[in-house]
Amino acid sequence: MPRPPSPLLRPILGALDQVQQFTLLTVRTVASVFQRPYYVRDTVDQMDHIGFGSLVIVCLTGIFTGMVLALQSSVELAQFGATAYVGRLVSASAVRELGPVLTGLMVAGRVGSGISAELGSMKVSEQVEALEAMGTDPLKKLVKPRFIACVLMLPILTVLTDFIAIVGGQLIATLSLNQPATLYWNSAFATLLLSDIFTGLAKPIAFGAIIALVACYNGLRTAGGTAGVGRATTNTVVASSILILASDYLLTEIFISLFPT
Repeated sequence: MPRPPSPLLRPILGALDQVQQFTLLTVRTVASVFQRPYYVRDTVDQMDHIGFGSLVIVCLTGIFTGMVLALQSSVELAQFGATAYVGRLVSASAVRELGPVLTGLMVAGRVGSGISAELGSMKVSEQVEALEAMGTDPLKKLVKPRFIACVLMLPILTVLTDFIAIVGGQLIATLSLNQPATLYWNSAFATLLLSDIFTGLAKPIAFGAIIALVACYNGLRTAGGTAGVGRATTNTVVASSILILASDYLLTEIFISLFPT
């Protein structure tokens, strides 16, 4: 009879098992994207829920982020008489970093928690087992539409956040700095390169995949009734937020090496 693992090894073995299960879910989900059935209506419904349902929070995030960026940068640039470059700083910061990251974090808090709670409730009420009994693959029916919707909608929401952030910066530049709007917008677009736009669109694709996979993983592993649903929701928000920040660093390193300035 095999000896049970040491108490010191149990957390490590548990973490390794979770990594293995998450990796398996990721591989199966990506593979299922190209397999029938496609569940187009479910995917469109999820896109509507994720996209239109998140418009308010991403707009508020963008407007206040842009205003803060313009306000802080104007204070520093004023020391060198370079407030004309406020637009450059706002647009570069929003498109390259803050837009994708903040959008990902906001969507993780709203959409990721919702997906985890929904799937967790289905799991504890045995609806997932009922789908399997009817011959329906829960991964293709439940996970794939949410995965595709997150991957498609995060870049769109990020573009909206970037634009609203630049508009917010323009409000501060015009109202507080008395800077002409044409000067601000010329400065904002003068610094943007195709590599910046590519970076700003590639990151939210990765963030969308992270949010969907983490949320579905925690939701489908829910156990313990309503208390388990709460734990799964909390774990989803925490884990997806950390993974978004960690992957942002890794992607930034990769893109800097690919597109040196």
